[in-house]
Amino acid sequence: MDKCIITAALTGGIHGKEANPNIPYTPEEFADEVHKCWNSGCSIVHIHCRDDRGKPTAEIRRIRETVEAIRAKTPEIIVNLSTAIGPGVSPAERIAPVVDLKPEMASLNTNSMNFGIVDHRAKKIVLDGIFENTFSMLTDFGRKMKEAGTKPEFEAYDLGGIYNVMFFRDFDVWQEPLHFQFVFGVFGGLSFTPLTYLDMKSVLPAGATWSVCGVGAPNQLPAAMMSAITGGHIRVGLEDNVRDLDKQLAKGSWQQVEYAVQICRLAGRAVASPAEAREILRLKGR
Repeated sequence: MDKCIITAALTGGIHGKEANPNIPYTPEEFADEVHKCWNSGCSIVHIHCRDDRGKPTAEIRRIRETVEAIRAKTPEIIVNLSTAIGPGVSPAERIAPVVDLKPEMASLNTNSMNFGIVDHRAKKIVLDGIFENTFSMLTDFGRKMKEAGTKPEFEAYDLGGIYNVMFFRDFDVWQEPLHFQFVFGVFGGLSFTPLTYLDMKSVLPAGATWSVCGVGAPNQLPAAMMSAITGGHIRVGLEDNVRDLDKQLAKGSWQQVEYAVQICRLAGRAVASPAEAREILRLKGR
């Protein structure tokens, strides 16, 4: 098996410092957190930029400032920009950072779905909405990523997302080989079990690479372990889970990267450096 690539997803598009004060907002906070994650063993950072109040932002100047601050402090790291960004962002705003900044990687969500947050203890729906990712958006974003030289990371929340990507392979919109991110634990998508993971893995096209993230403590580490022992890669970070192994607030995404490094070693896999990750994923480089 190839070396294992570890991604740190630092913020997401929903919760902020009210959930964990170590979630970064400013370009300087992002730069500091990314450097800690790189020192801990990650090769890729997945970024949803925030404004000073902590709200997800599609403002190009703020995104550029954040990316430049990250690269200035940690030039080795691979930046993976989100094209989901946050609630209420238009399709044109979602793809604009890729067109303008041309990052090495960007997320590309593969299907529309119910998307929410539920308080199971109170039996209350906290966040309720539709995450829109139409076929037209999927192919339009894909073409623009290809023009920018940006590798899409296909965010798949179920088997349908993978099939959607494969359906459009002969439309000449994707950069091959394909790379997927299995997302488990979002309310509206699949929860992690070994069987749901193996179902997702079983339909991947030949030559594809994949990474796995689990949202929430029940999903994060089991999903990472399963991926590590079956040839996949790992994503951790405060976007997905704000707690540590002791169910206390994590000190940062870097702390979860340390857990992921341990998982790789237990699985008998070395951790990929950014240079090695670029080679495995066939990225264009800086």
